[in-house]
Amino acid sequence: MKKSYSTFRKVAFAEGVSFLILLFIAMPLKYFGDMPKAVTIVGSLHGILFVAFGVLSLDVKNSFKKPFSWLVKAGLASLLPFGTFYMDREWKKEEAEAVAAD
Repeated sequence: MKKSYSTFRKVAFAEGVSFLILLFIAMPLKYFGDMPKAVTIVGSLHGILFVAFGVLSLDVKNSFKKPFSWLVKAGLASLLPFGTFYMDREWKKEEAEAVAAD
């Protein structure tokens, strides 16, 4: 079980990084540097990570019997810049508690 939480946190971090790269590097390159390929590449990677984040969120919610509100908070964190980084402190604590309970 710990592995699924650990994987979730790693994907959440990667999803957060890809979101920031998309917003602050790829989008400006597209609109100010006439380089639309940057959004195509980073956007595709971010999309894959976003879907993986959603699937892993559901897995963690079900595996660790989290309430629906946990899933809502995870979803909001993925939509806000820096959201996954902010939530990682809470998720790290939850992961430690889950490992201690095993």
